[in-house]
Amino acid sequence: MSTIRDHLCALLIAAVVGAATCPAIAAPKAARTDKPAEVATRGQREAKDISYGDWQKLCFKAGGAPTLCRTTITGTFPTGQMAVRIDLIEREGAPTARLQLFVPVGMYLQQPAKLSVDRGSAFSVPYSWCLTNACIAADVVPPGIIKEMESGKTLALEVVDANLLALTTSVPLAQFASVRKGAPTKMLEQYVDE
Repeated sequence: MSTIRDHLCALLIAAVVGAATCPAIAAPKAARTDKPAEVATRGQREAKDISYGDWQKLCFKAGGAPTLCRTTITGTFPTGQMAVRIDLIEREGAPTARLQLFVPVGMYLQQPAKLSVDRGSAFSVPYSWCLTNACIAADVVPPGIIKEMESGKTLALEVVDANLLALTTSVPLAQFASVRKGAPTKMLEQYVDE
């Protein structure tokens, strides 16, 4: 009896102490990687009932800070509810840009959103957080992808919902380059008096 108890105590100590000192005991190999595991989806459907507005460029200048611009497009369902919003966020003088996606709550968050320009190579954007009415996926976007978006016709977006059904939509890119390189649609400035 004491050998079983001793064995269980040893396992418990190894699990508690070993978590910090022995990663092989602390977690399975798949749980230690930063890359989420691919999940087999149960099917796929295209979300055809999404209507997209025009690309817009909104810029923000707060005090003496560098200007921050967001080149954005929003797709809505026939009910008027937001279906997807895509933002390319760029800060004046910064070497990188950030791509941010807003999608409705109810997505399988362990599976990142996938994007591809004109059916080219897909790149993944992991989910960052959820609000009450939307989940946000965001990451630094490689410069090559921005160039592809500027010359491309459509940006394919694939997300996986909580039922493991892959949902796809095609975002128009026809105006993207001219809007991104053009003057802001709206400029918001904040002045600081000292």
